[in-house]
Amino acid sequence: MKPDGTRQIAFILGHEFTALDAVGPYELLRLMPDTEVRFVAHRPGPVLTDGGVLSLVASHSFDETPEPDIVLVPAISANGPHIGELLEWLRRVHRTTEWTTSVCGGAMLLAMAGILDGHPATTHWSALEALPNFGSDPRPEERVVRSGKIVTAAGVSAGLDLALWLVGELHGQEWAEVVQLMAEYDPQPPFHAGHMSKASPRVRELAAAEMDRLYPAG
Repeated sequence: MKPDGTRQIAFILGHEFTALDAVGPYELLRLMPDTEVRFVAHRPGPVLTDGGVLSLVASHSFDETPEPDIVLVPAISANGPHIGELLEWLRRVHRTTEWTTSVCGGAMLLAMAGILDGHPATTHWSALEALPNFGSDPRPEERVVRSGKIVTAAGVSAGLDLALWLVGELHGQEWAEVVQLMAEYDPQPPFHAGHMSKASPRVRELAAAEMDRLYPAG
């Protein structure tokens, strides 16, 4: 927390990041009292998402954000430019953060930075099997996993659950419920294939093939 009582939240932007990973939590966390929000990248300016059409604008650079209170890392291409700069920044700021968090494939960036070594974590189902390579214990059945001040969320939409949980931790259940109502976050999906344990074998097969097409290895 800053001397004036505010908390600074850094939402990380990077090459081919997934928009909802960042924007979903942003829409809830920005509603907390005494909060300063930043979108942070290697330099200020527009950053293109993985869809190739939508961009978000980074308001600050890594150098301009040396001590964020909360860091949120979305899925970002590990093969993109400036990844080394991002990983070094994550290692450095994690020493002083109040919370270090990730959504979806963002956990892989935390893992690459060495932050998940020895910690349980979750990520998108397509990347779970890679976590042990970085010394992390994957938790495929959990949507949000906390280990100390590290909090990881499963794929994409799970960022909303992480954000709402974090509001509750910082400001209590009542304020979290206020934020939930303001956002009218009341999920009632028309289908029930949102987790690998619920999807049919055919749906799992098609989803895996589509993930391979959209995000080819290497």
